[in-house]
Parts: sequence; C-alpha cells; structure tokens
Amino acid sequence: MDGSVYKRLFSSLILIPLTFFFIIKGSFFFLFFLFLCFVLSLKEWKNMSYEIRYFYPGVIFLLFSFISAFCLRILEDKGLIFFIYVLLISIFSDLGGYVIGRLLKGPKLIKISPNKTYSGVLGAYIFSILSIYFYLIILNKYFNQNEFFNIKTIILVLIVSTISQIGDLIISYFKRKFNIKDTGNLIPGHGGILDRIDGLIFALPFYYILILLNII
Repeated sequence: MDGSVYKRLFSSLILIPLTFFFIIKGSFFFLFFLFLCFVLSLKEWKNMSYEIRYFYPGVIFLLFSFISAFCLRILEDKGLIFFIYVLLISIFSDLGGYVIGRLLKGPKLIKISPNKTYSGVLGAYIFSILSIYFYLIILNKYFNQNEFFNIKTIILVLIVSTISQIGDLIISYFKRKFNIKDTGNLIPGHGGILDRIDGLIFALPFYYILILLNII
C-alpha cells in the first residue's frame, strides 16, 4: 500500500469512533458536531465555488441537508437507529467502492470521476448490505429491537447506497469543474470535510423525506 492509503486508514480509525461518539451522545454534543461540520463544509464550498450561480444554491442545499440530518437524529423512538442506519450505508458504500474498485479495477463508470468503476459500484452495494445485516443483528440481540433483514431491507439499502454514490459523483463533478483535486486538506488521506460527507449530505435528507412521506 502507498502512503496515501495508510494516511486514509489512520484518519478513518480516528474519525469514525469520534463521529459515532457525537452522534450517539446526542443533545449538545451532536448539535456542536453538526454545526462544526456545517461551518467547515460551507467554508470549503465557498473556497471552491467561485461562481455565484453555483455558490448560493450550494449553500441552500447544505443548509437543507444539515437541518434534515438534525431532524432525523431527534426523531422520537428511532432517530438514532435511523441516523446510524444511513451513516453505515454511506460509510460502507464508500469503503466498498474504494476497496473493491482498487482490487478489481475494470471499466470506468463515468468521466467526471475517473477513479470510479463498475466493480466499485458493486463493492459499494455488497459492503452496505453486509453492514446493515450485521447492524440489525446487533440491534436485535443487544438492544431488543425487532428489525428484520428481508428483501425490503435490501431494496432500501440499495436505494440509499445509490443516492450516496450519486452524491459522491455530484461533488466530484464540481471538483472537476472548479479544477481542484480535493475540497480541502483538513483530513490526511481524505481531503476536506465535503470529500468525506459528499454521499451523506444527499443520503440523509433523502432518507428523512422517505420517513416524512411514510414510505418507510
């Protein structure tokens, strides 16, 4: 493995536990964490989107996305369960796409993101399904939940994973348009905050809308 992979792995080992800590703690901790991510994301978007016609729609979308994330987390009864559900899908979609894409390579998916491959998409789906399978086992065994893993679950995971991957591609499009490699340099091996939450800022509001519409 090259140095960038080690940096990516080391950063993930620190960031993922910290993220789960703030999300699980909730209350002020989660609000502080969410606000910090929003401010950093906004700063990165401002730095990269030098055209006004893109800047303001981006700000509105980020605001909508983070408000949706907050509303999802504070839902009574299953807010935390739902939030972690989407978080796991996004994390493991990214991980599966990265790992399987690098291992199998193969045909490129789209020009705006030359590192994305069809094998990576498949890896994203497999990893996200497996993550939710084990997540539901833990919920049922240790937290007395009655969550079932079935065909409906698989379809939902595939849809949310697809939205997350589309979010990744959309941010990749803007990075290519604005001629930058990463949205920032805050996270070693990963780039900026937007590089890490690109899928999540699309998946969270999408999932919250599904709940509001009583689809799930």
